[in-house]
Amino acid sequence: MPGRSVVVRKAGWIASGAAAVLVATGGITYAVTQDDGSTDTPTADTADAGFARDMAVHHQQAVEMSFIVRDRTKDEDVRLLAYDIAQTQANQRGMLLGWLDLWRLPKVSSKPPMTWMDMGGMASGEDGALMPGMATNTEMEKLRKLSGKQAEIFYLQLMTDHHKGGVHMAEGCVERCEVKVEKDIAQGMVNAQESEIGLMTDMLKERGAKPRS
Repeated sequence: MPGRSVVVRKAGWIASGAAAVLVATGGITYAVTQDDGSTDTPTADTADAGFARDMAVHHQQAVEMSFIVRDRTKDEDVRLLAYDIAQTQANQRGMLLGWLDLWRLPKVSSKPPMTWMDMGGMASGEDGALMPGMATNTEMEKLRKLSGKQAEIFYLQLMTDHHKGGVHMAEGCVERCEVKVEKDIAQGMVNAQESEIGLMTDMLKERGAKPRS
């Protein structure tokens, strides 16, 4: 039976490879074909645009957390997981921002995050936590100061919360977005991140810890 590091590595290869393929296909199709076959470009207030903007921000923090923990531990399994998450979410973030460019839409909005989900007031934005699941500035600074097993546990807990928030947002796009390729990407995020939540729960258990919620 393969060790956990092999499982983590294979999962990362699959996720990263899938993201790269989707970036390419998204560019070819111009990413504006709707489910009904029309080619109307999304407007700034649509779920398609809102999800692209918000998930790009959400993903950026996951990438940052992953690079932080890679410098704070020598544990191979955590470093592999962090690398896979950083690579996959950086690729997806580039794709989301690329769609906004193709649609000629702004990458920021004056409205609160998650307004496109009718949940603009769900996250207060206090201490940098702009959306559900996001770590606060204080938590990010704490992660930078930890090392070894403590850093591993805190990262896995933060990333589990982060993934739960991301899954909720991606499910919102699956329900509300109209661009088919974006809906497909969102469903892929749900599947991949739910799988990683299970993996991280197991990794926390191995370290005598558990998710925070």
